[in-house]
Amino acid sequence: MNRRTLLVTALSGVLLLGACGTTEPTPTATESGAAGTGPVTFTDSRDKEITLDAPATRIVALEWAEVEQLVSLGVMPVGVADVKGYGTWVTAAKLDASVTDVGTRAEPSVDSIVALQPDLVLARSNRGAELVAQLEKYVPVLVTAGSDTDDNLGRMRDEFQTIATAVGRTEQATKVLADFDAAIADGKQKIAAAGAAGQQFAIADGYQQGGSVSIRMFGQGAFVSQIGIALGLKNAWPGAGDPMWALDQTDVEGLTAIKDADVRFFYNASDGDDVFVGGLSGNPIWQSLGFVQQKKLHRMPDGIWTFGGPLSGIQYAEQLVAAYTS
Repeated sequence: MNRRTLLVTALSGVLLLGACGTTEPTPTATESGAAGTGPVTFTDSRDKEITLDAPATRIVALEWAEVEQLVSLGVMPVGVADVKGYGTWVTAAKLDASVTDVGTRAEPSVDSIVALQPDLVLARSNRGAELVAQLEKYVPVLVTAGSDTDDNLGRMRDEFQTIATAVGRTEQATKVLADFDAAIADGKQKIAAAGAAGQQFAIADGYQQGGSVSIRMFGQGAFVSQIGIALGLKNAWPGAGDPMWALDQTDVEGLTAIKDADVRFFYNASDGDDVFVGGLSGNPIWQSLGFVQQKKLHRMPDGIWTFGGPLSGIQYAEQLVAAYTS
């Protein structure tokens, strides 16, 4: 039984479980522009070699960085996990209204994915092998790592180019990465010209549960941290963070580990829950911190994804440069 037969069989089962009278779904989003028609071969983060008969045009993406990368390549996915959340947290590459929501990122619906008849699914290794194994019964799956705290910028580039190969958009990928490189080089030059090279930053997000505020600090190996370092700045946070994302969980008392009073503190609150202003405004420890006293607190514009691709990276670089050169 070939892959197309498997897809149709699976789709029939999904439709029988749903409402009566439903027919096969009409394609609602496809690749913008032409791609090559010959076979493409690529290797994903599992070191698994995958060959498609032609570049993929109907893609479901289960993580937002990969969604952003697809759209930046001129490819609109047919399905995305948590479409609403993507619209809140990611503005670098917007989705069409035609894109189908296939569930949450943590628990996407295999039935919803298969019903879209994709020719490729982009999944993340940290979501587990069981999900990938289920999907691979019906469709090829390109698995990304999503993070590498030893070299997150290099990892981002490699995965972006792999996705571009899968969808036949390698020339577009080269252009996007060239724009990313230019933004970093130009930003580094501007920061140096402003006499700010070597100055320190910290990047965080946070949330409130009951009366306590929890804070996540981005360590040296985090994607956005490495952007700051590439611009010629230094991360003031002393912790390495977890092995996957380089994130450190702390509280307001933990922020006293940032000793330099000249640090600029950047944070993300795209969901509207600004705990640094709303939850800590009356906290004496918070008020004693150097970056608060010197008014070097920077809320990032909403919708710049902390774990994104090249376009989100450019957005972060622009914000950092503006803070150190204005």
